[in-house]
Amino acid sequence: MMVRALFASLALASLLASPQAAAEGDAEAGKVKAYTCMGCHGIPDYTNTYPTFKVPKVGGQYAERVVAALKAYANGERQHPTMTAQAESMTEQDMQDIAAYFATFKGSKPALPGTGDAIAGKEKSASCAACHGPDGNSPNPMYPILAGQHADYLVHSLKQYKSGARTNGVMAGMVAPLSEQDMKDIAAWFATQEGPLTTLQEENRETE
Repeated sequence: MMVRALFASLALASLLASPQAAAEGDAEAGKVKAYTCMGCHGIPDYTNTYPTFKVPKVGGQYAERVVAALKAYANGERQHPTMTAQAESMTEQDMQDIAAYFATFKGSKPALPGTGDAIAGKEKSASCAACHGPDGNSPNPMYPILAGQHADYLVHSLKQYKSGARTNGVMAGMVAPLSEQDMKDIAAWFATQEGPLTTLQEENRETE
């Protein structure tokens, strides 16, 4: 109970301290600018070579979170050679436009649980709910949607926060007590939940 209370306090502190980024992109401009993203994020179950994990579903993610991720790659808070090169070449407006385009995609197909136990992960993920929602469908665009995301990508992300490869004080505190099995179980729970995340395929895009 004390650990969960600590996690909830950290999440609340982050919510109060972090200004919400405004997503002011042009989705149609973003469609053109995002052509280089399609080679990975537009292919279902496309796998990163090393380390091996499925590249994340970014369609349907909050635009604010896509912009935040791109900025993190550009400034070194996240490490990935291809993503760093991509993000460093983008202007602020490029990021906003691409994020707006990604936000027009909607899906509801859950991912596979990977090697974790989703039932065990439901209980273990209780401390994540303050930010990401109990099923990974975060109601707040300050926090990424996790529902339906690839389980192995979620495990990879948790490991990066634990090792310090990704810098985020709140997440570092959250993952510190987790074992590798805990990470796999939590990832399995979120992966198997329905949400808006999808690959960047035109048939998954919402149009007026």
